Amino acid sequence: MNKYLSEFLGTFLMVLLGCGSIAIGWNSLMVSITFGFAVFMAIMIFQPHSGAHINPAVSIAFAAKGDLDAKLLPGYIIAQCFGGFLAALIVMDGETRYSVSLSEAFLIEISITLLLMYSIHILVNRKENLPTLALGVGSMVAILAYLFGEYTGAGMNPARSLGPNIVTSTSGLILYVIGPVIGAIISNFIALRDDE
Repeated sequence: MNKYLSEFLGTFLMVLLGCGSIAIGWNSLMVSITFGFAVFMAIMIFQPHSGAHINPAVSIAFAAKGDLDAKLLPGYIIAQCFGGFLAALIVMDGETRYSVSLSEAFLIEISITLLLMYSIHILVNRKENLPTLALGVGSMVAILAYLFGEYTGAGMNPARSLGPNIVTSTSGLILYVIGPVIGAIISNFIALRDDE
């Protein structure tokens, strides 16, 4: 139960701060930095308890690779999605939208989630200490959000997109659920080749 609560709270924190920065009208640079900082804080606080995946795509990739007990996966995903949804109810903003074609948006979401997940694999495999891990992942989120936010909102995380898109009745959820999961799983194959 402690693991699920940690995933719920970590995702809640990330969506509350990140989407909250959108709700108060910050520019794209500040929104990107806020999302990166929120991920950094969530990892610093909750990583010792649950791994601080705060992202169903990350949890699915870890479960597929054998780094997360498959029995925990449904609980992780439910906790993450519920945390994101509850935070979205509070801020009432932060939906992810795309300004490119659907096929381009899918390619972007797959690619940026692949890069994010691959960076996580590298940091975990190197057994980096907690602050380095948190800073590395948070920085990657901030950079990718800044570079690709204008095209797809840089979802990279079904739980980050699900709640805000439901609350604001924004369409396109299939993109933000399937794209990140595909990208995260593809990163597993690259990481496995690196391990050989």
